[in-house]
Amino acid sequence: MSRLQQYLACLLLCIANTSFSQQLSLFSQYRENQTIINPAAVGSSYLGYGQNLSLGLTYRSQWQGFENAPTTGVLRGDYLFTEGSPVSLMAGGYVLNDQTGPTGLTGAYGRIGGLLSDDPYYGGFSVGLSFGMVQYRVNGEEVRLRDDGDVLSGAQLNKLYPDVGVGVFGYKMLDGGIFDGDYVYGGFSVPQVMGLDLSFEDETGDIRTARVQHFYGMLGYYKFLRNNAFLEPSVWVKSAPNVPVNVDFNLRYQTAQSFWIGIGGATSKMFHVEAGFLLGENLGFDNSLRIGYGYDYSFNSFGPYTGGAHEINVTYALER
Repeated sequence: MSRLQQYLACLLLCIANTSFSQQLSLFSQYRENQTIINPAAVGSSYLGYGQNLSLGLTYRSQWQGFENAPTTGVLRGDYLFTEGSPVSLMAGGYVLNDQTGPTGLTGAYGRIGGLLSDDPYYGGFSVGLSFGMVQYRVNGEEVRLRDDGDVLSGAQLNKLYPDVGVGVFGYKMLDGGIFDGDYVYGGFSVPQVMGLDLSFEDETGDIRTARVQHFYGMLGYYKFLRNNAFLEPSVWVKSAPNVPVNVDFNLRYQTAQSFWIGIGGATSKMFHVEAGFLLGENLGFDNSLRIGYGYDYSFNSFGPYTGGAHEINVTYALER
């Protein structure tokens, strides 16, 4: 039995045959997935680079050194209609797959919102909604409780449920002094409104997958420098029932050339670094391609060692 199977087996025994994967997907470079975290958010492609249409791909691998460790894949697209009425349309969607050992989920979501603004370039306030269908699954052949031959079920158990997320978001271009032309932004979201208590029943017993609402807050600031360079400090606050509030601090520096670097940490004793490069206006292109890598490492002194996390992000953006 692998270390991950032993860990999951102990977990299953302690909570009376209740099984779950990680509740919501985590991100190192969370600004690239800002519209997933908050369906009302104006994405970093627009705030940082002035591009209102973007397509992106994220792949994240956690618990390095463990067999069947958590992996997350996301394919996303976002569009902000910046011309027309005082309420600008925000639309998009994403497909997400998350797998942890024998448990996992796959979901497809749409996103729609409205940005109240006379001119989105200078700021606005938005309300957004995400809606989708999620398949929750448990592979009974991989759930072992005590001995190698003691499996809970030999069946692939699946259930489909709807999911809804809501959020509000605001941003403003500052005017005057050393802050002239900078952006400040912030928002609040509940990306999983429907708390679910799923039960998979078979001839050997029940498997329960409990999912609860998460509450997210985000605050950030773009300090623009010469030649399109900028500094972006940001904070991501995460809260869920019966769990300590986690605060994630990050600082990203986009150079005037074609790359960026970032560093951060969290109250959960996670350390984060990131780096990437940009092919775009700085090289004479109208569109842009951003490729970034992030790494997380935990300094927790309690609980099982779970290794680091690697994350790759690819974003293609343009102004339409």
